[in-house]
Amino acid sequence: MSLITLILVLAAAAVLIVLGTTRKKDGGDGKKTLPRTIVTAAAVLVLVGALGFGSVYQLQEDEYAVITTFGKPSVVSTSGLKFKIPIIQQKTIVSKATQGFALGYDLRTNVNNEDESLMISVDFNFVNVDFYVEYRVDDPVKYLYNSEEPEAILKMLCQSYIRDTIGLYGVDDIITTGKAEIQGVIRDKISTRLEQEDIGLVLVNIALQDAEPPTLEVQQAFKAVETSKQEAETAINNANKYANEQLPAAKANADEILQQAEAYKESRIAEAEGQASRFTELYAEYSKYPEITRQRLFYEMIAKVFPDMKIVITGRDGSTLQTVLPLESFTGTNTTTTTGEEP
Repeated sequence: MSLITLILVLAAAAVLIVLGTTRKKDGGDGKKTLPRTIVTAAAVLVLVGALGFGSVYQLQEDEYAVITTFGKPSVVSTSGLKFKIPIIQQKTIVSKATQGFALGYDLRTNVNNEDESLMISVDFNFVNVDFYVEYRVDDPVKYLYNSEEPEAILKMLCQSYIRDTIGLYGVDDIITTGKAEIQGVIRDKISTRLEQEDIGLVLVNIALQDAEPPTLEVQQAFKAVETSKQEAETAINNANKYANEQLPAAKANADEILQQAEAYKESRIAEAEGQASRFTELYAEYSKYPEITRQRLFYEMIAKVFPDMKIVITGRDGSTLQTVLPLESFTGTNTTTTTGEEP
């Protein structure tokens, strides 16, 4: 029952009490019947107005109405002009709108609250983390009757799961590249726990607003680390680019070397086969004429060792028999004959 309705009912009751007292004092002589009738009618009108005012209410689109009839709740979710039984039925309005609260900072002053924001990462570094939590009422009956302070329960769950999840990540991931993943993990944990608690609330979103080291020196150190990472990525990209440019030339050079090696191998094989064939032929000749063949091989070796040497053959008496210029002529058929006779 609303306060206005209660006041009107009490006013009507007071009028009726006054009216009854007046009747007793009059003694029933009938002289004041008209005033008493007017007062009675006024009291009835006040009572009817109070009851009528308490039975009509307007429900907005972003509101639930929970109506209790002798303590049993029911939900009205459609907007418009609604009616209820006065006194017997009680009405409680619950908002459908998405609501939110901040963790780690004050929404009004935007001042950091280190009692909520200061946390420890898995690599034992301190970090200030700010979150904004959005939620709405999913079941107004459970919201009103399953817990005394559902928003306080939600806030404690958020603080617990945020700290638990932040403690699983390195400070570098928290501050730089891991924010989206951290938000998703926390959202899933809180949503699952809210279903278990069954307090009529549903998590709409939880956003990691900001994450930074707690001191200026640490902030600068992390900025330097981030800059170094970017420079390292740039160096890696440049190295990959250079490798992509050089690999085709290196492969072509390797193919050329392989081809040259293959050609050299083939030439050496052919040369070896030729030498083997020559030795085979020499051996055949040697078998036929061993003495001549030995001399020929001897002369050829001398020609290689002393290519420009002049050879003079003399007789037993010291006279010159033969001069060979050059040595190759001695091994062939051309000779220059001087005085004397051959031995």
